[in-house]
Amino acid sequence: MQALMQGKIVLITGGTQGLGLAIAEAAAREGATGVAIVGRSSAKAEIALEAIRAAGSGSHQSAPEAVAIIADLSVDGEAERAVAETVARFGRVDSLVNAAGATSRGTLLDTSRELLNEHLTLNLVVPFMTMQGAVADMQGRGAPGTIVNIITMAMHGGQPYLAPYVASKAGLAGLTKNAAFAHRFDRIRINGLNIGWTATPGEAQTQKGFHGAADNWLDAASAAQPMGKLGQPDEIADAVVFLLSERSGVVTGSIIDWDQNVPGAYDQ
Repeated sequence: MQALMQGKIVLITGGTQGLGLAIAEAAAREGATGVAIVGRSSAKAEIALEAIRAAGSGSHQSAPEAVAIIADLSVDGEAERAVAETVARFGRVDSLVNAAGATSRGTLLDTSRELLNEHLTLNLVVPFMTMQGAVADMQGRGAPGTIVNIITMAMHGGQPYLAPYVASKAGLAGLTKNAAFAHRFDRIRINGLNIGWTATPGEAQTQKGFHGAADNWLDAASAAQPMGKLGQPDEIADAVVFLLSERSGVVTGSIIDWDQNVPGAYDQ
């Protein structure tokens, strides 16, 4: 059976670490010819590129061409540059994943305009601009394509301390549906994944930095979950690659809850 991403060119924001890197590795394992990752750290990017090439070297296939685009996506024009450099390097973009984002805390009452703008920029404006560039490339070539936006279960409401995060991600969910509808006859499929609590290095920093969590926070958090663990980056990455691939058929405009907790369901 042909690999899910055989011969595809994939662009992943936030691809130098955490979930974004897991998605890049999964795309490489599934036969992607080219993988472009976007991140701020050159040091992290070099480590990530080695991991991506290694992931794609098995199963009787050669390693993909993997490149890093070093960019601060909060700066105007950098999201557009990431798409343009990918097209310049590979000649096209077949699939886009928006995995970069802000996750810092703030309530309705203590969130500053600066913090709100940070979330809106990274979680909504940046995906808007990368989608704009990728869809323009696909449409200009008359070629089909796929996009997956990493959203969050918190878009259903979230905790009080996630006000700017929820606002920006709920906007991304609406944008995902709008763009999917607008470009369905271009055969460009655009979907979103609402991920739940996920075990990443970034989450460890968040728990310790914002919530004063102990070193064993992951064990305690996992034990309290229905499945006995938090979401795993490699499992989420497999779901993303499936949505990027032709195996997901005609699905577009879907915002999929990828979690072990069910919104609107209660024990009592």
